[in-house]
Amino acid sequence: MADALFSQSAPKAYEPSVAQLANRELVTCSPDTPLRQAAEVMHQHQVSCILIRQEAQIIGIWTEADARKLDYQSVQSFSQPIARVMNHPVISIDESMSLTEAASLMLKKRIRRLLVMDNHKQPLGMLTQSDIVRQQRIEFFLRLRDVGSSITRLPLKLCAEMPLAEAAKALRQHESDAAIVEFDDASAGIITERDLIRVIAENSANVTLGERCHRPLLTVHKTCSLLQAVDKLKERNIRHLAVCNDEEQFCGLLSFSDILANVEYAYIDQLKKALHDRDSALRTSTGYLRLAQQVIDVSMDAIMITSPDGVIESVNPSFSQVTGYDAVEAIGQTPKLLSSGMHDKGFYHKMWQALLERGHWQGEIWNKRKNGDLYPQWLSVTAIRDEKKQITQFAAIFSDITERKNQERKIHQLAYVDELTGLANRRLFLDRLQLSIANAHRHHHKMAVLFLDLDLFKRINDTLGHQAGDQALKEVAHRLNATVREGESVARLGGDEFTILVPEIEECKALQALAKRLVSQFDQPIRLKGQDFFLTTSIGISLYPQDGENAEQLIKHADLAMYEAKSAGRNQYCFYQSSTGQQTADELKMEQALRHALQQRQLGVHYQPKVRLNHNTIIGFEALVRWQHPTFGNVPPDSFIPLAEKLGLISALSEQVLDTVCEDINSHGLLGLPVSVNVSVSQLTDPGFCRRLCRQLKQYNVSTHRIELELTESCLIPEQAEATMRLLTELRKQGFRLSIDDFGTGYSSLSYLRRLPIDTLKIDRSFISELPDNEEDSQIALAILAMARALGLEVIAEGIETAVQQDFLLNAGCQTGQGYLFSRPVPVTELDVTEDILV
Repeated sequence: MADALFSQSAPKAYEPSVAQLANRELVTCSPDTPLRQAAEVMHQHQVSCILIRQEAQIIGIWTEADARKLDYQSVQSFSQPIARVMNHPVISIDESMSLTEAASLMLKKRIRRLLVMDNHKQPLGMLTQSDIVRQQRIEFFLRLRDVGSSITRLPLKLCAEMPLAEAAKALRQHESDAAIVEFDDASAGIITERDLIRVIAENSANVTLGERCHRPLLTVHKTCSLLQAVDKLKERNIRHLAVCNDEEQFCGLLSFSDILANVEYAYIDQLKKALHDRDSALRTSTGYLRLAQQVIDVSMDAIMITSPDGVIESVNPSFSQVTGYDAVEAIGQTPKLLSSGMHDKGFYHKMWQALLERGHWQGEIWNKRKNGDLYPQWLSVTAIRDEKKQITQFAAIFSDITERKNQERKIHQLAYVDELTGLANRRLFLDRLQLSIANAHRHHHKMAVLFLDLDLFKRINDTLGHQAGDQALKEVAHRLNATVREGESVARLGGDEFTILVPEIEECKALQALAKRLVSQFDQPIRLKGQDFFLTTSIGISLYPQDGENAEQLIKHADLAMYEAKSAGRNQYCFYQSSTGQQTADELKMEQALRHALQQRQLGVHYQPKVRLNHNTIIGFEALVRWQHPTFGNVPPDSFIPLAEKLGLISALSEQVLDTVCEDINSHGLLGLPVSVNVSVSQLTDPGFCRRLCRQLKQYNVSTHRIELELTESCLIPEQAEATMRLLTELRKQGFRLSIDDFGTGYSSLSYLRRLPIDTLKIDRSFISELPDNEEDSQIALAILAMARALGLEVIAEGIETAVQQDFLLNAGCQTGQGYLFSRPVPVTELDVTEDILV
C-alpha cells in the first residue's frame, strides 16, 4: 500500500511568500476616470482589476467580476466615473502573511485578489487566486484529486444568438464568471468576465455572444486529475476549462477559483509537514510506514485497505465518519458490510474486471451507513502490486457526494421544471417531444401535440395583479394535470401558454374527446381574492407525421391551429389545416417586407388636393402613404396600415410620412398650403407625441400651421377621453389644425365631440358615393352638415367623383371636398401646382 501511495517523490516543503508571488505591476486610475477608459487600460495590460488612486492613497478597486453588474443596454453606463462603481475599502494584507493564510482569507471574504502592502504600508503588488494555484506547491494534493471533485454545479449554457446585455444579466444572476456558448452547429465557445471588459473598452455592447465568445472550447474529462487540468490551464494561459462526463456532455466549468475553493488548507498543511518529515524518515522503513499512516489518517476522504480476497485490513478515521462503523467493527469484514443492494451482479462484475485488467476503477456507487441510510459516494479503487506485479492489496478511497447530488437535483429542477406550476418547462417538453417523435417513427404510429392558450388572461393580471394571475395559472396547471391520462405530458411554455404531448394515438376521436375534456375543465370558475372568475381556453392540435416531422413543426402548427380556434370565437379547439399555415407564411413574408421597407425608407407619399367646391380652387392637400413592392406590386394601404398597427410600426411609418411631407414642402412648396397627415391611435396615447412632432417639424424648419392632423373617429376612445382632450388642446396651442377623418363611421358621442378642439369634419366617402340617389346617405350628409354648422366646424366631403355629387354638396352648404373628380392622389413631381383645378 505504501509503495502505491508514495511511488512519486514528494515535493520539498517550501512555500513562496505572498510578496514573491504578488504582481508588482499595479494598474491604477483616478476616481473621475470614465469606466470605458479604465476598461481600456485593463484590456491593454491584460489584468483582472484596476486600483483607484487619489493622490498617494488607494481608495478603491474595480474588477472583472464587477463588469457583470453593469447595464449593457445603455452605453451611458460605460461613461460614468469609475468612482461610482468601485469597491472600497480595498482588502489588503501584509507582505509577511503566509500563502496559506492569504488563500484562507480569500475564501472567507469570497474574493479573488488581495493588495499586498510592504513594511512601510505602501502598495507592493496584487495577489490573485490564479497566482496561488499556479505557484503554490500543492501538486501532491492536485494529483490525488480528480476534476469531478471540484465541480459543484452544472455550467451556465447560453445561446450564441443571445444579445450580450442578456448574457451579462444571466452571468450576474447565476453568479458565474464564465458561461458555455452553444452554436447551432453543435460547436461551443466560452464567454468570460474578461470578454466583458473588452466589450466595455470597445464600447460595443450591441453584439451577440457568438460574435464575442472564444472558440473552440477547451475541455477535460471529469476523471482527469486536477494536476493535469492545472498544467493545461498554465500551458494555454487560460482560466477556464469545460468539464465533460462519459456521455460527452458538459457537466461543469473548472476555474482556479474552483480548485482553490476545494483545497482543504488544514489538510494541505498537515500533508506538507508529513511530507517534509518523510524526507528525513526515508532512511528507515519504520519512519516511512509511520508517515504513510499519518497521511492516511489526515485524509478528508475515507480510505479502506483490503486483502486480495476482499477482507478489510485497515480503515482511517474518515471512514468511520462517513459510514458510522468504527475500525473494530469494520476490520475482518468484507465491503458487503456497506452494500446498499441497489446494484446488480453485472455492476460488480464490470468493476472487478476493470480492476484486474487495468488495476484501477472509479465511479459513482450507492452504499449504506451503519444506521441504514443509503447515500451516494464517489469511489476510487486501486490494485496495489508487489515487485512481481502480483496484487497484494486493494486501496479504496471514497467520499460522500450527497450534497453534490442534491445540488445537481436542484439545478435539474431549475433547468427542466416550471418554477411556478411544477409542470415540465419548454426544455423538458422539447426533450420528451423529440423522444416521442423518434418512438413514433420507429414503430410507425401517430402522436399529437395540443397547444393551449388562455383566453383574455391579461385581464386578470391587469385588474387583480400578477399574484392573482400566478394563482390562476397554478389552478389551471392542476386542472390540466387532472385531465390527462397516464403517459400524456403537460408542460407550461411560458406566460399563459401550455402544451400537452399525447405520445401515441390510434384515431382522432380520442383527441377530440381529450380536447373537449380540457375545454370543460374551465366550466367551473376560479376563486381569486374572494371572487369567482371564469377562464376559457383555445386549443390547437397538430398530428405526427401528417402535420410535421419534427418538434419545431408540430409546435408551430399546433400554435397556428390555436389561433384559428381564437379567431373562430375562442373556448374551442381546432385541428391544424395546411392552408392556414400557408396563409400565415404569406403574412410573415408581408411582415418582413414591411419591416424592410421601413428600414430602407421605401414607402412613398402621394398628394390629393382639397378643393373649394364653388370655384374649384385648391385650398390644401392630403398626404397619403403608398407602397410599391418589387414582388407584391402595389400594396393597398388598407392592407399594410393595419399590419403596421398590429406590429407596433405605425408610429415609425407616420414619422417617415411626415419626414417626406416636410422634405416636399421645402423642395416643391406645395403652394404654401396646409398638408393633412393621418394620426394613429397609438400616437394619441403617447404622452410624448406632441413634443416629438414639434421637434420633427423644427428639424425641417416647417411651421406647424402648414400641417393639419387628421384623426379617425376610432381614435376618440371614451376611456382615454381626458388624456386625448389634453393632447389635442396642446396640439391646437402649438398651431396645428385638427380634423376628424371618416366621420360617421365611428361611435363618438355628440357631447364628447363638441368639447374637442377640432377644426374640421370629413364626411366619409361611403356616404358620398351614392349621392344624391340614395335617400339614407343624403339625409346623413345633410345631418352632418347641419351639426357641423351648429358646432362652428368646417366640413370636407371625401370621395367626390361626379359633378352631380359636387352640385348636391354645394346646394347642401358643403364648401370643400376632394376626390377623383378633381384629382387622384399623385406623387409630388406629378402634382399640378396651379391653384385652379380644371374639371
